[in-house]
Parts: sequence; C-alpha cells; structure tokens
Amino acid sequence: MPGDRTKEGVALRPQVQAFLDFCRVEKGLSANSLSAYATDLERLNRFLGEAAGVPGVEELRNYLDTLYQAGLSSRSVARHIATLRNFCSFLVREGILAADPSEHLRTPKQWQAIPKFLNLEQIDKLIAAPDGARPTGLRDRAMLELLYATGLRVSELCRVAVSDLNLEMGALRTTGKGNKQRLVPVGKAAVLAVRTYLESGRGALLKQRASRYLFVTARGGCLTRQAFWKLLGGYGRKAGIYHGLTPHVLRHSFATHLLEGGADLRSVQVMLGHADISTTQIYTHVMRSRLQRVVAEHHPRA
Repeated sequence: MPGDRTKEGVALRPQVQAFLDFCRVEKGLSANSLSAYATDLERLNRFLGEAAGVPGVEELRNYLDTLYQAGLSSRSVARHIATLRNFCSFLVREGILAADPSEHLRTPKQWQAIPKFLNLEQIDKLIAAPDGARPTGLRDRAMLELLYATGLRVSELCRVAVSDLNLEMGALRTTGKGNKQRLVPVGKAAVLAVRTYLESGRGALLKQRASRYLFVTARGGCLTRQAFWKLLGGYGRKAGIYHGLTPHVLRHSFATHLLEGGADLRSVQVMLGHADISTTQIYTHVMRSRLQRVVAEHHPRA
C-alpha cells in the first residue's frame, strides 16, 4: 500500500540488515533470536522479490496466505507475524514508514499445548545413561544433572563458564535473553556430578589446554548446543525415551516438578528467566491439578 511508505524506492534487504543490527546492539537479543528473525525476513524477501521495497498491508497479507498454503502451523505463522511486527515497528521508528502495516494482521488462534515433561523414573534413567568411566560420560552426566537442576536453556548451559558456578554456595550465574543475568540455585546431586567431572573428566578432555567454558569437547573447544541435542537424543534412546526428547523437555520437567513439589509460579518464573509471568503460565495445568489434590485432601466435603 503506497500510503504506508514515507520514502519511495527504499530497498528491503538493507533495512533488514539495519533491523538485525539494531536487535543485536541495542536490544541485546541472543544469536538464536537474531537467526530466527533473519530466517523469517529472508523468506519475506524471497516472496516479494530481490528488487522489492518495503511491503504494505496487502503484500503482508498475501505473504501470510502463502505461509498457510505451505502448511505452516498456527504457532509458526504467529511467530512470523511477531517478526513482521517488530520489523515494521523498527521501520516506523526510523521514519521509513509513516504507519505500521502489520497492525492490520490478525494473529491466528492457538491452542495452548501442555508442555511435554518427563516423570522422575525417566529422569533417573536419562541421567544414568552416560558412561561414567569415560571423561565425556562424566561431562554429559554433569550437563544433564545441571540442566534438570536449574532449568537452563540449552544455549545457556553450553555457555556456562567455570567462574559462573559456585559449588560451595550451590549457585549458578547465567545470562539469558536480552543479556539479563540471574542467579539459580543448584542442588546437591548436580553439584556432586559437576565436581566429579571437574576432578576426573574436564582435565582429561582439555589435555592442559585452557578454556573458560565448563563443558568442553575432546578438542578443547566449547560444546555446542547442536552437539548436545545429538548427545541427548542418543541418551534418550538408551533410556527408552524415543520420541520428542529435547533440552526444552528437561527445562519443562524442572518447572513442572518444582510446581508439583509446592513452588510458587513467581519463583519458577525467576529461575526460568521469563521476562513476563504470562510465559510461565503455560504450567498452570500443574497448579490446577495441585489445587484439586489440596481440595480433595483437606476440604471436609471433598
């Protein structure tokens, strides 16, 4: 829609790059968020054509139609719309657009799925899966214990530095989305697993090389999140968990088991590093079931 533009002939690709730079430098978004934005906007650029300028309302609506036709889920389309809204907001802020065309886009309704999580027996089998006689096995067991004990995101787990973890206090400092730091308590089982890894595994992997990262590879580098995903899948199969096992499932398990044990939603929000408690409310199914149990156990007419 021509009326949406304040500058004619503005090419899209340079504006996309400017937006990504803004998100990285001023908003401090993670590499994963930047990659998702870049992927979505590259798809928009391919739809519009390399020579296209900044899109208007009808062009955005036509683009969303192609996403539905391609079979994308409502959740995926909603993510694309969020990207478009952030991008268009940036263009308005920079004076490229006089009005935001994304305001007219309707976000598809989504059913809120209950997060998948493991039960305690599955957690025990998974953590026991790595071979404790090997340095890599000690590392992997320590990673699994720490992931389940803290609810870290996988990118946060892989970036943990030796100096971030205070084993005496049982506390971990981590940097999450938006470069926000938080302190997370670490339980005794995870502390013991990390101690064992530091004493008998990490040095054998590094072979006198230096690294600031806690979890390292046999080449002395930092273990990547892609490598950990692959390792987790292998340990899942060994533990008899064949479908849908991801690092986020352990994060969900951490939150679910805390709430089942009596933790309040606000405390779980802080430990997960959620900026808004509405994000943490995906776990309200646990709160409901606990309330039903409390009523059943304590109400005189239950």
